[in-house]
Amino acid sequence: MQPASPIPQAPRRIVLVGFMGAGKSTVGAILAERLGWRFIDADQHLQARTGSTISELFQQHGEAAFRRLEAELFAELSRELELVIALGGGAVETGSTRLLLDQSDDTRVIYLRAPLEVLIERCENQPNAALRPVLRQREALGQRFQSRLPHYERAHITVDTDGLHPHIVVDCILHRLVESSAAPPFRLKAMAT
Repeated sequence: MQPASPIPQAPRRIVLVGFMGAGKSTVGAILAERLGWRFIDADQHLQARTGSTISELFQQHGEAAFRRLEAELFAELSRELELVIALGGGAVETGSTRLLLDQSDDTRVIYLRAPLEVLIERCENQPNAALRPVLRQREALGQRFQSRLPHYERAHITVDTDGLHPHIVVDCILHRLVESSAAPPFRLKAMAT
């Protein structure tokens, strides 16, 4: 995830990072469809695998154990090709996950950026907002956001999402990927109108 580094080849997988509410799941699904790739939301995949919600995993096993499970899942997914992955907001806190992101030449990391107030508002408007007790702890939430920011900012590409429709965000991502790649452009599926 070296900042502003040129992309030597077209990526074989794309990883979306950002704080909760950044739009990783929504944008990831659209991006994967446009590329003709598979999409995996790491949190949803982990929930399906364990049979527990993220909240339950935190409560039953603690954050350290959850981060280990998350890192193991990402290590598996990072070997797959033509895949868009939406990482959980805190996945970048784990050193092994950051190392995989740094060392994979055929992975492009995209940071979906928005101001914290916008991210909180998006989360509060989601149907599962009541399941996120962290939303009530604004000071701790702000500290968590600030501590993750340097990791997010190491992404290959940053796309501001504030005020943009998810399809426009995907267009921005694709433009930036093609613009920064020395390889032939992606084979994109036509957008439905």
